[in-house]
Amino acid sequence: MVPKVMIILGSASDISIADKCMDILEKLEISYSLKIASAHRTPNLVRELVTQATDAGVEVFIGIAGLAAHLPGVIAGYTQRPVIGVPVDVKTGGIDALESSVQMPYPSPVATVGIDRGDNGAILAAQIIGIYNDEIRQKVKDLRKEYQKKVVNSNNSEIVQNRNYIINDFLKVDSLEISDDSIDIDQTTIKKDADVAIIVGRHTDLIAAKKASVILERLKITHNTKVVCPIRSHSKFKSYVEAVKDSKIFIGISSNSSQVTGALVGLTDRPVIGVPCTNEHGNDYILTTANMPPGVPVGTVGINNGRNAAVLAGEILSINNPNLTELLRKLKNKKINM
Repeated sequence: MVPKVMIILGSASDISIADKCMDILEKLEISYSLKIASAHRTPNLVRELVTQATDAGVEVFIGIAGLAAHLPGVIAGYTQRPVIGVPVDVKTGGIDALESSVQMPYPSPVATVGIDRGDNGAILAAQIIGIYNDEIRQKVKDLRKEYQKKVVNSNNSEIVQNRNYIINDFLKVDSLEISDDSIDIDQTTIKKDADVAIIVGRHTDLIAAKKASVILERLKITHNTKVVCPIRSHSKFKSYVEAVKDSKIFIGISSNSSQVTGALVGLTDRPVIGVPCTNEHGNDYILTTANMPPGVPVGTVGINNGRNAAVLAGEILSINNPNLTELLRKLKNKKINM
């Protein structure tokens, strides 16, 4: 039997992070394989594992590694299937591993999740598989509800004690009415059957969006693009996401705290790809894009790398599209230019 997911550890010492990943896959009843192979110490083993697994029909790869974590990137070099990177904190808070995984050259993206977040790596894999498997998608939705319930129920626990002036019965969360703040928006320009929705937080980040759009066009992937900020225009943002809810993949592009991707994961169970951008001060937002809490992963690509976001979307959509798979194979093997 061919598993849907292959997990590759760079070292047996990373097993605790893999356990988080496997716990989620077990819960969602998704078949997987676990291997240990080092990009530096056993490069030929990595190559054979990835190429043979790809040929056999593995749909998603998860690379887990710390330090100079080149393993996810090496995996991406040998497959047309989506690769998820889980950076591990070993020496420098995991920043070295995060940078190694996320900052990949075109056209070899790695969908990097937060440091030590094996659970989010598995959830992102499930979201990807759920595009073609309604049963898995429903299990992801149910899991998201569990995370939501856990947060709400935390208000009923006595996490604060011995405080004289705290008023616990003010606006009780479990009985609070949640209003609908959606608004009507112009939908005449929205392609209802588009596979990808690109949402940009600021007009200054449109350069990365245009790069993504060009690659999607060349891959013949239909998409919508919209500039809307979830902070300045919350109702409009929420209403637009609702209007394009049938998109299979969302690409969030933003600088300044990465609010777009953070807002998107709260509104959709579909895979969210994040493109952190530099702002006018030269600051980048890799950490605020990738380092998401449990249950809401963002598959983050490199700074301003809209092209890799588009390739990653193509890899996800190619799982049941042989023509797109072949196009991506030629692109990665430099037989065609895009």
